[in-house]
Amino acid sequence: MAGSELKADLWVTEYITPWDIYVHGVTEILAHQKTAFQEMYIVQSGAYGKGLVLDGKWQSSTGDEFLYHEALVHPGMIVHPQPKKVLVLGGGEGATIREVLRWETVEKVKMVDIDGEVVEACKQHLPEMHQGAFDDPRTELVIGDALAVLDQSEEQWDVVISDLSDPIEEGPSFKLFTKEFFEKVDRVLAPDGKFILQAGPVASPYISTHAKLFNTLKTVFEQNVSYTTFVPTYGEPWSLILSSHTAFNTRPEPTAIDRILTEKTTGTLQLIDGITVLGLFQTPAYIRRAIDQHQEIFTLSEPPKFFGKGVSHQSVTSDQ
Repeated sequence: MAGSELKADLWVTEYITPWDIYVHGVTEILAHQKTAFQEMYIVQSGAYGKGLVLDGKWQSSTGDEFLYHEALVHPGMIVHPQPKKVLVLGGGEGATIREVLRWETVEKVKMVDIDGEVVEACKQHLPEMHQGAFDDPRTELVIGDALAVLDQSEEQWDVVISDLSDPIEEGPSFKLFTKEFFEKVDRVLAPDGKFILQAGPVASPYISTHAKLFNTLKTVFEQNVSYTTFVPTYGEPWSLILSSHTAFNTRPEPTAIDRILTEKTTGTLQLIDGITVLGLFQTPAYIRRAIDQHQEIFTLSEPPKFFGKGVSHQSVTSDQ
């Protein structure tokens, strides 16, 4: 376009659909590695700070990760009366456990990630995200398979958070969005436990996948709410699902939530407060309709698979 000046020579191109891409300009590659499970880049982007890219899909960036991680963690913590033990599945950057550790009620958080090389790279290159959370005495880090950990666990958890990478077929986690997996989570939840799932994009090309995830969770949990946050670096609205066997109020009083946050958390939240949580819990009409329309569920024999990966490439010229 006339008058536009591009500032990067390296671009990360993420395939959103077979017809759509999202491109981020990169000024520096901080780390690159093909691990046993996936291809990892940690980059310095031009607009959103440092970013983690796994299998060509943008995971998070220092500039807007709070929009995802605060939405992922805090609604479930808020509706639990006294969250003391939290299990995090995935979450390589350490930002999820960072948010969990804001809660003064938390006595233990166990983070399970299959890819130790990614975790170590994030420890080194993304201190802005983990902010020392790996060194907190309440943190237990396990490098291993979430399925195996769930099968072997005899502990009961107040909150379980699934912060796993998207279920692309070539990736390590596409089997972990199924009824069988959710049943394993249910087995380790305490009676009043809450489960939060990062449940993928809810732009119109993918809404059926989210709806099926929601309906899969309904086969395991009595109460479920779909909510959405918009993270600019993802290029589309992103969804989460909060599930429980016990009821929680989806129309909470904002001042009551603000009081809980003041009494039980430390630090300054950028996204979450009482009004925000009230808004998050009001599932948009198009998502509710999709949930009613797409009643199929995901199983190990028929798991979900998101579209595509992405690539990094050099531009021919830095301006046009």
